[in-house]
Amino acid sequence: MTYDYIIIGGGIVGMSTGWQLQQRYPDAKILLLEKESVYSKHQTGHNSGVIHAGVYYAPGSLKAQFCKAGVAATLKSCDENDVPYNHFGKLLVATTTLEAERMQAMCRRRHDNGIDVELLNADELKSREPNIVGVGAILVKDTAIVNYQQVTTKMAERFVEQGGDARLNHKVVGLKESADKVTVDALHNGQQVSFNGRFLITCSGLMADRTTKMLGIKTDFQIIPFRGEYYKLPEKYNSIVNHLIYPIPDPDLPFLGVHLTRMIDGSVTVGPNAVQGWKREGYGRINISLRDIWDMVTFAGFWRVLKAHIGTGIIETKNSLWKPGYLKLVQKYCPRLKVEDLQHYPAGIRAQAVMNDGSLVHDFLFAESPRSLHVCNAPSPAATSAIPIGRYICDKVAEQQS
Repeated sequence: MTYDYIIIGGGIVGMSTGWQLQQRYPDAKILLLEKESVYSKHQTGHNSGVIHAGVYYAPGSLKAQFCKAGVAATLKSCDENDVPYNHFGKLLVATTTLEAERMQAMCRRRHDNGIDVELLNADELKSREPNIVGVGAILVKDTAIVNYQQVTTKMAERFVEQGGDARLNHKVVGLKESADKVTVDALHNGQQVSFNGRFLITCSGLMADRTTKMLGIKTDFQIIPFRGEYYKLPEKYNSIVNHLIYPIPDPDLPFLGVHLTRMIDGSVTVGPNAVQGWKREGYGRINISLRDIWDMVTFAGFWRVLKAHIGTGIIETKNSLWKPGYLKLVQKYCPRLKVEDLQHYPAGIRAQAVMNDGSLVHDFLFAESPRSLHVCNAPSPAATSAIPIGRYICDKVAEQQS
């Protein structure tokens, strides 16, 4: 049997792409392969679960457009598929004069993006959040919380109902392209199996650079893992905040800062920071992969990123190793918390695409061959924007095949 399309990757972007591709071409034979025993085990499954409204992005940018469309599409999908979510809203809290200036600039841009925001002074902030301190805040009303693994699983169910073929426990180990097909070799229960397809789409996240190399496609990037470490607060703090609480971010960095998140299960987490990861799929306390380390240290872009951000990297690493330092990042807006309140919680990993010149990729990055399209990077927040991103990838596939 030859499939019309084979998709590698059962995270939320890969599943969104397969689901929408099957809707677009209902008679097509589409196969999706996922190496794990569940969907969305990696980046999606270690996501904080926030449905972002898009307050961080430049007006009119693709990120802003996708994020706004993604909020509406995600909530609609949740309603249609009985996936629970909570519409808490988010407060971006300014605690210094510099952050207050950044807050004012952010607020002006958000109105340009058509996002419903409200600027709060210190008294209004205190009224809404008695346990939070700051000189002011931006209230983002459209922010919500969800379990993205549940969202992805529901997409998988719809994909299969529409005629798609989704297979778990299939680890891709080889790719070969010829004039009329692509052959995918995978390991399943210790046995090698092969699948043929007319067109291949890879949405392999943390392994994006390695899947392109399997086809011998020359690229100028590598995935560098950044580890986002979280803590969980004791149950007595489940009502410590009424909204999601974020700091005003540094516009020069791609990370949003350590925040308080009301999770879908009622608990509250603190995090994440952003430290160098030494294993692409490492979520425990100690995670080291010699292969992943070797790939990084032999890549010139890694050293250029390290040099450009050495100061921030040292501070983040110190706070990772020294819990009181981490706590200070939260205490500046939530002074009530103490070191003993920070309980262990699994980390997340961000698959940061880095170019050979050391630049960080923030937008789409694709690689192509005559019979394949590889999603090397999708713009953050990819979970929130997964449905419009999947639609965009489907458009790219149609364009490439035309």
